[in-house]
Amino acid sequence: MTARLLFIALVCFITTATFAAESVASPSLAPDSRCFEMRTYYAAPDKLEALHARFRNHTNKLFVKHGMQLVGYWVPMDKNKKYENKLVYILGFPSREARDKAFKEFGQDPEWIKVRDESEKNGKIVEKVDSVFMTATDYSPIK
Repeated sequence: MTARLLFIALVCFITTATFAAESVASPSLAPDSRCFEMRTYYAAPDKLEALHARFRNHTNKLFVKHGMQLVGYWVPMDKNKKYENKLVYILGFPSREARDKAFKEFGQDPEWIKVRDESEKNGKIVEKVDSVFMTATDYSPIK
């Protein structure tokens, strides 16, 4: 009997958690929003300028080639007004599926592989990447 009650409680918990997760979608989200991805690159020590050069000279063109919209690029500033060793950028896509397809094709592009390998001949220039997917709100000027 205890196992059955535990099973029922588990099913109730999973069902509630599923509905709660689905309810995060709010009427304030733009139904026509594209998929946006904010990526944060943590540059290896003394490699931020090499990362900027790779984006400036190669990566941006390849992103566009693979259907990615370049929204913007930033370098964060800490509370002491010192620039951090990070690059933050946002890309736009028609959908999450389009994003996945674009990055898969980008990652297999021989030109990207050559550029990446050349830019890392003296060691990796990126230590870590964080990625956040975003949907615009209904009041956002960009959707």
